[in-house]
Amino acid sequence: PMDGFHFDDIVLERRGLRARKGAPDTFDFGGFETLLKRIRAGEPDIAIPVFDRSMELSRAAAAIVDAETKFILVEGNYLLLDEEPWSRLAPLFDFSIFVDVPRNELERRLMERWHEHGRSEADARAWIASNDMPNIERVLARRRAADLVIGQPGFD
Repeated sequence: PMDGFHFDDIVLERRGLRARKGAPDTFDFGGFETLLKRIRAGEPDIAIPVFDRSMELSRAAAAIVDAETKFILVEGNYLLLDEEPWSRLAPLFDFSIFVDVPRNELERRLMERWHEHGRSEADARAWIASNDMPNIERVLARRRAADLVIGQPGFD
């Protein structure tokens, strides 16, 4: 998951980006790109960071991509974003998939997620409106075509 490359909240505070955590410029793009290039080059035993939502921290070297791994699935909101620097990732993927989910279902899932993480109804709605949905709208407006688009069953 791309989430291992979230900048720490302290870094976001210093940069004035804490209120936008999760937006494209709140990730260590360079570190993420370097990781993908190392994986693509077939380096053995690559340590990867994993985001721990319970601590709101990325844990460095929390998992390993070992030399025997044949398939790598990379997950993240901005992998198809057709803006610099994100567009530089395109040649690093053999195949891309976009999961197309209706806006109302995305909002429902986000509310559920933020409730599970202890946010109040009002706080969750405010965060979704000011941060999550603008990020989603940005991706929907400026994404490259995926090799495969998967629609959600029951949401035609």
